[in-house]
Amino acid sequence: MTTTLAFPALLRLIDDRSTAFRAAIASAPSLDVQVPTCPEWTLFDLAQHIGEGRRDWAATVAAGPAPAKSAAEGAPAVPREREALLAWLAESTEQLLDALREAGPDRGCWTWWGESQSPPTCGAVARHQLQQFAVHTYDAQLTVGAPEPLPDEVALDGVEEFLSTCVATTSAWPHKPTAFDFHATGGHSWRLTVDGDGARCARVPAPGTTAVAAADGSPDAAGVSVHGTASELVLFVYDRIAADSVRLDGDAGLFDLLREWDPTQ
Repeated sequence: MTTTLAFPALLRLIDDRSTAFRAAIASAPSLDVQVPTCPEWTLFDLAQHIGEGRRDWAATVAAGPAPAKSAAEGAPAVPREREALLAWLAESTEQLLDALREAGPDRGCWTWWGESQSPPTCGAVARHQLQQFAVHTYDAQLTVGAPEPLPDEVALDGVEEFLSTCVATTSAWPHKPTAFDFHATGGHSWRLTVDGDGARCARVPAPGTTAVAAADGSPDAAGVSVHGTASELVLFVYDRIAADSVRLDGDAGLFDLLREWDPTQ
């Protein structure tokens, strides 16, 4: 089973999610409405975050392994007029896509994820940027009352991308070793194992097919398993939907430990 998206597909889908994000912004009755899943932000704040963030990552990709200065430093204020904001958002995405096309997937790039399973390359940056766009597009759609599931192509890669980039680490898990299983509708499954060696993600067989060795060596010994569509799994790990939106088997409290865990401490 392979779910990792090729570089051209990542760029195509970033553009697709950017278009969907702008459509939500265009349909909003007001840009001052609060975003339910990011309650500290208005819809304008979310748009500003998307635009400035993509410009920053465009500069980061262009700079290669060395950290780049924020593209927002010294830049004109983000336009508040709707049509100008939409044009600015489109330009922000194009700057990112141009930088990624120029660099290619294998070029080294500064990243914030350090000792994770995701490499410090432009391909990994593109992969994470797609998920950022996808989740924030859901935020914008929810705000205007028209939430849509993440596209299957995006979401199937998103589960593994989140676990590999945002959770995987070589820092020791401070609790009893265990495993978290994620089962997407259609037979795609992943396991996050946490123990004294840190946290690591692997693709595993779907439930009911082949036994999976867990952290303690026994088969099918995940401490907790999550079942849902790929979109639901991504939105769940990003705290966009509640636990009762998916099916949890096992010790649901393990997710509290995982969310509280700071590997840098």
